[in-house]
Amino acid sequence: MPTPLIFMVTGLLVLSAFYALRIYRRHVQGDQAPEKTVQVEILDKQSIAVTGARPGEDSEAYWIYVQPLRGGPKREFEVGVHYYHALNPGDRGTMTYQGQTFRHFALQRD
Repeated sequence: MPTPLIFMVTGLLVLSAFYALRIYRRHVQGDQAPEKTVQVEILDKQSIAVTGARPGEDSEAYWIYVQPLRGGPKREFEVGVHYYHALNPGDRGTMTYQGQTFRHFALQRD
């Protein structure tokens, strides 16, 4: 097998691995994602016990499930304990998020 062909195939494999990792980080992990704001309704909330939590760490993880008011997919976000206790199913407001990371929720008062 000619040496230039081996270098070409190896180079293409490295390049494709680089782009696959880049796409994964951007679209799945939300790395360098733009911050977005959307009107949502809280559908549900849930707390999950964290196994192996160290002293001083939260022993539970808190999640909210939201639905955009103008339609779109239902999504879930991990939130802090203060947001978890302040928000209830049926609440509506403006949520700010970045990728899959929850940033802020402004409750809409009637």
